[in-house]
Amino acid sequence: MNNKYTKPFTALVFITQTTLPQLGAHVGHVAQDLYREAAALNLLPTGPIHWNYVGVDGKPDTVFTLDIVLPVQGKEVTSDRFAFQTILPFKCISLVHAGPWEELPQVYGKAMSFIHSQGLQLSGANRELYVIMDFENVANNVTEVQIGVL
Repeated sequence: MNNKYTKPFTALVFITQTTLPQLGAHVGHVAQDLYREAAALNLLPTGPIHWNYVGVDGKPDTVFTLDIVLPVQGKEVTSDRFAFQTILPFKCISLVHAGPWEELPQVYGKAMSFIHSQGLQLSGANRELYVIMDFENVANNVTEVQIGVL
């Protein structure tokens, strides 16, 4: 676990309002659509898919903003399906999880314990970077969890 300050980057972004139980509706196909759109617009993907959460509090009924982000290199373009945005720098506690996404709640628990022990204040934003996505053998997944701090 370490302190991190991310750099800004440009991205194609899918934006939605959702709840924790509805997250599964966005797994896989949104990432595929982002990659297809990047190719159609001649944009070079430059990093893994990110899921950026704003306003999530761990409660199943809370509606929050989910941005599914594909970092890209290229000039600003117009897309009928996705936003083209600059993703701002982000101060966070970062840790890498190797294994199934079903284990992510324990990862967040560990990170929250560390954050509270250090007296840090949460920013209300979190990110998950899907470094390796393996839908056939989930033990191969590698996810970087970034929890925003002030």
